[in-house]
Amino acid sequence: MSNKIEGFNFDQRHGKQRVRVARVWRSENGRHSIVEWNVGISLLTDSVVAYTRDDNSDLVATDTMKNTVYAKAKECVEELSVEDFAIRLAKHFTSLYQQVTAAIVKIVEKPWERVSIDGQPHEHGFKLGSEKHTTEVILKKSGALKVTSGIEGLALLKTTKSGFEGFIRDKYTALPDTRERILATDLTASWTYPYESIYSIPQQPLYFTERYSSVKKVLADTFYGPPKEGVYSPSVQNTLYHMATNVLKGFPDIATVQLKMPNIHFLPVNLSNKDNTIVKFEDDVYLPTDEPHGSIEATLSRFWSKM
Repeated sequence: MSNKIEGFNFDQRHGKQRVRVARVWRSENGRHSIVEWNVGISLLTDSVVAYTRDDNSDLVATDTMKNTVYAKAKECVEELSVEDFAIRLAKHFTSLYQQVTAAIVKIVEKPWERVSIDGQPHEHGFKLGSEKHTTEVILKKSGALKVTSGIEGLALLKTTKSGFEGFIRDKYTALPDTRERILATDLTASWTYPYESIYSIPQQPLYFTERYSSVKKVLADTFYGPPKEGVYSPSVQNTLYHMATNVLKGFPDIATVQLKMPNIHFLPVNLSNKDNTIVKFEDDVYLPTDEPHGSIEATLSRFWSKM
């Protein structure tokens, strides 16, 4: 929050980070569900006297914010999405405290997945997955809303149908052209919704959770291509663009999508000395390395989207 103090511009916010909470729901039929969230809260206020004078009377204690997370989780008697929980928290802080002008709630969901035993989903057994579901909700006291969802750590790899050629060459270029390489990345994706108030959000249960699963599937399917023949990738940039385009084409309720795709290298092994080749490899043994790696990212949005 920006304020004018003694001839200076003063920006401030305060909050609580890394609040970990788990919530279990137990249905009457015996099936359990669980979520584990890592919550971060930032409150924007007009209160500056805690900084400029010895006066904390306008401050919401960060310990209170932490306790609010647990209390609000208890109030959720039915399973809900991480986005909906972030909206509930933001609404609480902007409506209860007069001095709070906006709340920013960021949550990372730990990927607990239901296990199957002998082909049957377990009633109360879960295993830890890989990629994480993320969200950021910004809610102003006026009611203006911005909801962003995302994925962290979606590891994707294909062993063929990838190349890179025709790039700029100069005296520092050592990379050869290729039409055959492993393509691997650790995808971070985020997308924003067009909803500008809480009341414009679809009221169907677990709407955001279902959309997250659908977007993740589109991203992976575009990366891999059809199961038999796959799809050729002439560059990470080209694959990224098609992934982002397919998200916007497939989901009219998404306004903007941002993808970050590091190019994680698998280097063909070559064992040789100055006299001869010690072992002849045929693109079947590789040295995996993620340092250094290529860094490719882009944002695609609709013309009417507010960035």
